[in-house]
Amino acid sequence: MAMTLDERKRKVLRAIIDDYIGTAEPVGSRTIVRRYELGVSPATIRNEMADLEMLGYLEQPHTSAGRIPSAKGYRFYVDCLMDPQSLSAHEEALIRQWYDTRVKEVNQVFQESAKLLSRITHHVSLVLTPQISQCTFKYLQFLPFDERKVLGVMVTDTGLVENKLIEIPAGISMVDLQHIAEVINNQLTGLRFDQIRGELLAELHRQVIKHPLLFQTSLDLLRRTSQVQRGEKVFLGGTTQLFSQPEFKDPEKVKAILAMLEEDQLLYDILTPADTEEVHVTIGTENKFSGIQQCSMVTATYAIHGKTIGTIAVLGPTRMEYAKMISVMQFMTRQLTEVLKKFGL
Repeated sequence: MAMTLDERKRKVLRAIIDDYIGTAEPVGSRTIVRRYELGVSPATIRNEMADLEMLGYLEQPHTSAGRIPSAKGYRFYVDCLMDPQSLSAHEEALIRQWYDTRVKEVNQVFQESAKLLSRITHHVSLVLTPQISQCTFKYLQFLPFDERKVLGVMVTDTGLVENKLIEIPAGISMVDLQHIAEVINNQLTGLRFDQIRGELLAELHRQVIKHPLLFQTSLDLLRRTSQVQRGEKVFLGGTTQLFSQPEFKDPEKVKAILAMLEEDQLLYDILTPADTEEVHVTIGTENKFSGIQQCSMVTATYAIHGKTIGTIAVLGPTRMEYAKMISVMQFMTRQLTEVLKKFGL
């Protein structure tokens, strides 16, 4: 049906969507004539609007003579009509400064990204941290703590760190500890966590059989690293932004969205990275989860060394500034990747 839209219908549809995004008010033919130089009469605009409504690109609220875009109209707008938009120099500087001043260690990156994303977009933000299924084992090391204890540290290639304070068994020296770490690192470095099992663990045990307690402690660190609760991996920002949107004046609508945002497994399913690094827009009923079918979501994946490891997203009304959201997501993912690189990932 998109191919049936001639140039004038495209201009009218674009004008209506641009106007509605800015005002949240149904758009009438006189508004289009007054605000947009299309060179045609109000009667002609009314005819075009009637055709666009018949084709499913516009809807007419019962209480208004004006029209509003449908999900189909927004989809055509995103795919065919809107112009690319770049962030302002001020916005780019704000993003860079935010990371420079607020992020001092890798564990702060994702929470601060959620705060920043909601501040820039004025929508709900979601940040999915690197998933263990995408992580590989990087190294294990034992660091002296005091005369009787060491700190065991397990690190993945995506910066996920797990540590545990370990009592040094009698007769064990730092040389022994370093040997165990070396054996484990030689066998496991570069492997995904779902590959570390069975015969591989049995072989490791054979190589460090003299130190069963430390081997078991190392396994505990592996398990703790690979069993991080999913709910801890999704950071939210700006949930109160929902209340500022005219579409969500109805408390029941907001409750449905907030209830969804409480469902950790649901968020994980929504945000689990796709194979593509492109920005993806889902509009209205394109969202498979009923709680957000009156919303749009713009998602983008971020990568380390070319490997997609996580997702950022903004959630808001279908009446969002799609061009700006896409430009924000593109810039944010590049910056997020650069920040993670600075931490040696």
